Amino acid sequence: MLHISVLDICLAGAGLYLVKRFLTKNSAPLPPGPSGWPIIGNLLDMPTEDPWLTYSNWAKQYGDITSVELFGRRFIFLNSPKAATDLFDKKGAAYADRPHLTMACDLAGWADALIYLSPGDKFRRYRKNISRLISKGPVRAFHPAEEIETRRFLLDVLKSPDDLMAHVRRTAGAVILRISHGYQVKGDDDPFVTLAEEGMRFFGQLNRPGSFLVDVIPALKYVPEWFPGAGFKQFAKASEKNITEMVEKPHEFVKEQMAAGIASNSLTSHLLSDDDLDAAQEQSIKWAAFSMYAGGSDTTVSSVYGFFLAMTLYPEVQAKAQAELDSVVGPDRLPTFEDLPALPYMAALCKEVLRWNIVAPLTAYHVATQDDIYEGYFIPKGSYLFANLWHLLHDEQTYPNPEEFNPERFLGPNPQDDPRDACFGYGRRICPGLHLAEASIFISCAMSLAVFNIKKAVENGVEITPEMKFSDGAVCHPRPFKCSIRPRSAKAEGLIIAS
Repeated sequence: MLHISVLDICLAGAGLYLVKRFLTKNSAPLPPGPSGWPIIGNLLDMPTEDPWLTYSNWAKQYGDITSVELFGRRFIFLNSPKAATDLFDKKGAAYADRPHLTMACDLAGWADALIYLSPGDKFRRYRKNISRLISKGPVRAFHPAEEIETRRFLLDVLKSPDDLMAHVRRTAGAVILRISHGYQVKGDDDPFVTLAEEGMRFFGQLNRPGSFLVDVIPALKYVPEWFPGAGFKQFAKASEKNITEMVEKPHEFVKEQMAAGIASNSLTSHLLSDDDLDAAQEQSIKWAAFSMYAGGSDTTVSSVYGFFLAMTLYPEVQAKAQAELDSVVGPDRLPTFEDLPALPYMAALCKEVLRWNIVAPLTAYHVATQDDIYEGYFIPKGSYLFANLWHLLHDEQTYPNPEEFNPERFLGPNPQDDPRDACFGYGRRICPGLHLAEASIFISCAMSLAVFNIKKAVENGVEITPEMKFSDGAVCHPRPFKCSIRPRSAKAEGLIIAS
């Protein structure tokens, strides 16, 4: 039986610290950041809430590239589009790797998820499988399904507008599950949607720098569950159970549907139709579909819910978008994807949704696979790097008055930088579902504005102004808020019901 004492843990940490110090000597300075302590480094400086705001403050103090150290591991934050592009795009081969996170990969069950895979055959196979259906051209085949689910969303909101978040979550899950597994969501409490919601909560914690000491001292994974401070073991067990169900249950659903000859077109059914599949190939299909299902089920939720918050706070933007929709689409039908080229203000509004309500404030970990010098700073091999997307998309130099929701910043002869160049990630790790996400956001926003007026709620004669507060995690959502959602007219209500 293995016995580990507190002294053993401290000695292991000290040893790791000294080895890292010895191996990373270089004449160039490390990227600047707050001063740390021997052995533990900047452990006490790591934020427990809204970490991107702390990292943004460090950017203002130390510059476009900042860093901290945890037990000898260097964490580097890129705080400008140039730095992120230079390293993740132009030097993508050296920065496309992922760390082997002990907590996520060894304990919590996420080792085969696309987001944690290192570049290689499996990584390329996953992305190729996904791109077969949701790259820019093929994803159009699913536009009718997205329009159907969005019409159902309108009807749900009409019936119970106070349950907005539940309807947004059901719709996002319904769209992605149709595409990944040909599954039709049954209601707001659908088990597959609930699984995805739970899974993304686990992911949010797993992906935060400094959340788990076992990631910097891997030997802690051998600590027994009863050991003081080993609560992470229970977290890992719950996460592993969740992800196993997310991978296996929808996959088995597709196989049952295919056996009965009633399977809908989906990523999984398309890939399983090959008669020569071996066990490894089927495993790859499971995890590619899971990666789409997990990633797409929660990110669109944040964007669409953020859109309703923005419309509540900025009625003048809502009025301009509705005027454009009325002019192009008219009152007798709902907008479709075919209308997008004629709706420049609506397209700009969707860009502003992505910028103002940043879904993933930080990119997932990138790992330096070799020593490098950038802008005079030494980046040691094995460093973990992030782009601070929140800072990039709220930088006053790039986006004046960044807290203001203003679609017009992307119109006219001198538009501001397109947020889509940052918010979906960079280089070889760019989100493979970006075209699906853009399509979902557009159709949700356009259809909603065509038929609803979104206003501040009134209670006891007092207008309630929502606060711009966001949940914590790898994927962030506006915190629950109240608003009034009513049909624009009797004709608009009729459109919702008839659709």
